[in-house]
Amino acid sequence: MMGIMMAIKELWNALQFICSVEFWRMSVFWTLSLLVSYCRLLLAPKSQSYPRCPPATLINNKPVCIITAFGCRLHLGWVRPLLMLFQRKVSALFWRVAEFILSAVGRSSDLLLKTVLEITSSNKDAQLKAFRVDISSFQSILNFKRSLQQWLSDTKMHSSVQLLINNAGILGTSYRLTAEGYDQMMATNYIGAFCLAKLLLPLLTNSPVPSRIVNVTSFTHRSVFNMQVDKETVTGKCFLRPKQYPCARIYENSKLCLLLFSYELHRQLGLMEKPHQVSVIAADPGVVQTNIMREVPPCLSHVAFMVLKLLGLLQSPEKGISSIIDAALAPPDKSGVYFFGGKGRTLNSSVLSHNTKLAQELWTTSCDLFLQSQLVVEPIST
Repeated sequence: MMGIMMAIKELWNALQFICSVEFWRMSVFWTLSLLVSYCRLLLAPKSQSYPRCPPATLINNKPVCIITAFGCRLHLGWVRPLLMLFQRKVSALFWRVAEFILSAVGRSSDLLLKTVLEITSSNKDAQLKAFRVDISSFQSILNFKRSLQQWLSDTKMHSSVQLLINNAGILGTSYRLTAEGYDQMMATNYIGAFCLAKLLLPLLTNSPVPSRIVNVTSFTHRSVFNMQVDKETVTGKCFLRPKQYPCARIYENSKLCLLLFSYELHRQLGLMEKPHQVSVIAADPGVVQTNIMREVPPCLSHVAFMVLKLLGLLQSPEKGISSIIDAALAPPDKSGVYFFGGKGRTLNSSVLSHNTKLAQELWTTSCDLFLQSQLVVEPIST
């Protein structure tokens, strides 16, 4: 009886979701955005592709790579190939795994521990350090930065980071607010990535070899045709007014913000005394079969994955990793580009994502939010 009741409830939830604007936005707009991306990839003979390059070696030190949202199936699926890639002795300049430290950043302690154990059990030379961080919380990010610096000091390592991969992302279908009063999806997908990059920028610029930030974005940014940048929009507060939670619109906006931020940070770093000492690259893995749609009614997510698989658009985590590894191992002088489709290929993101004025407005607004969070959190920490 209980099973029948659960099935009826699931069916009712699915019917309600099908009747929502968000369902059709995801079904139509997102599919079209994905098809546009692949069509541009096929029809753009002049699109650049870059080979994976061996990272520069550090003398008497171990390179540090930080990956956020570590622990779910996607991350486990692509971290293993990443470690294996570094292990191959293709060149004497490649980092060996024994000289490579991967800092895993995630919210779930259990998933972190499970993932770390799975990787280290299959590769005893892998060095992983796990930090429990809620990327939607500025306090948690600030605590992580302090813990990271303390760990680097305790292990007598160089006070620097060589690679930061902002991979955290959620697709929520209901209202949830952070401690700061922000929409949780905007806070996780964009604000957290911005704050983490800003806090770790001194460690990245302090690297004796070129360092890199990789922001994992999405083709869904193409579904946004106009955007007003203010604190209400960036924090997602303006989306809390409608009766129905506009989950698709918020997700699209968060991924567009991530791209605008990537290009603006690239421009600002290019004005430094050592341009491209820190490079910034966006990576889009396309549609990967992960648990990101876990809040969508299960029967609908299963159908969506089945249709995408029939269309040849669904990738396994092992294949979805390609664009992220391409971005992480692109030539050190490459910055401000958008990797999509694997095989080292880059693509032009939407016209709106290249709007310099919009990017500068977003940067100013995000810096104000960052300063506001600092003023509130740091006295409490002290």
